[in-house]
Amino acid sequence: MTRYVVRPLLTLALLAALPALSSAHAQDAPPPRRGVVITDTARARALFVSKDPADLAGCGANCDRDIKARMATDSAYEARAKGVVDFKKVTYKSRADGLEIPAYVFAPLTKNPAGHAALVWVHGGVHSNWGLGMWPFVREAVQKGYVVITPNYRGSTGYGNDFHRKIDYGGMEVDDVYSSIDYLKTQPFVDMDRLGMMGWSHGGFITSLNLTREGQPFRAGAAMVPVTNLIFRLSDHGPSYQRDYAAEEGIKGLPFENVPEYIRRSPVFHLEKLNVPLLAHVATNDCDVYFRENQQFIYTLRALKPDLAETKIYVNPPQGGGGCGHTFNRRVNASSTQSDDTPEQIDSWNRVWTFFEWNLRPKSVLRVDNQEWMRDPRLASPRGPVPPQ
Repeated sequence: MTRYVVRPLLTLALLAALPALSSAHAQDAPPPRRGVVITDTARARALFVSKDPADLAGCGANCDRDIKARMATDSAYEARAKGVVDFKKVTYKSRADGLEIPAYVFAPLTKNPAGHAALVWVHGGVHSNWGLGMWPFVREAVQKGYVVITPNYRGSTGYGNDFHRKIDYGGMEVDDVYSSIDYLKTQPFVDMDRLGMMGWSHGGFITSLNLTREGQPFRAGAAMVPVTNLIFRLSDHGPSYQRDYAAEEGIKGLPFENVPEYIRRSPVFHLEKLNVPLLAHVATNDCDVYFRENQQFIYTLRALKPDLAETKIYVNPPQGGGGCGHTFNRRVNASSTQSDDTPEQIDSWNRVWTFFEWNLRPKSVLRVDNQEWMRDPRLASPRGPVPPQ
């Protein structure tokens, strides 16, 4: 019986004491908090990602180094191009805001009166530029008769801190590259009906976004190990990667803070709008654009655009510069600047050249009317039109 008497008395005593306890500790109590109380401040600092454009990093102490490196690349291209290709440095205005975009132009020494197909080649790396390691590939392109223009879009290195901080991941940089066609129009030896675009990594990302634009002028494009899904990529690469881009003026936040903008800037969400052939090569051992990201792109292309997409997944190809398969088809011997041809690299480039040769062939060799055979079956003969009887 005693047990049942003590409990009510104890409860009453505690209730009576609560006001006094509350009053005694009120001044020491912390203010109400929303969410979790942070105790691991080191982890909090590691995870923090600003969305304020003022916090966007520039090239800082590396600016002068980058400018010198870019000038050395300019000189190296000028020296290697002599007697081999027609090379020049140019600038043109971006349609986005009039910003001057520097670029290299490579063309055959002897110009074809009928005009040349042109390729817009887009460098990767975002904060990078068109490096000397691309020389063997651009030289081969020119030898095959192509004119090549290589835009160093906003955010590229070697042009100072202000240009570096103008980076606009998936935004105005896409317009910067697209605007290169305005320069090509001024060149009488370029056939504007035979335009293609290609790029690696971030360059493949820009290529894919351009090819899914309405009214774009390109007849085909190639995206090598491309970035494809910024919502996935920023989550997959973590805060150190996110800090370089989340604070950009056109984004101002992480994916969960601005989902529509990240979707707008991610090629995988726009592939239903693709209406020209697209070649895409990826590697399963890619340690930059992870295969788990490129799976989304490749499988979506195969599902939505089976008649336009030419895709190939290279399984664990030999590692290129920087390690892993991300540069598997760009392997170059640094000392000789010659392509370091592995079977996978040879296969990839053979497919690239065949793809562009077919899709950028002159319109004069295309079939005029695929319904002619219905009006005159003699035109369907594999030996050409049958002479009248």
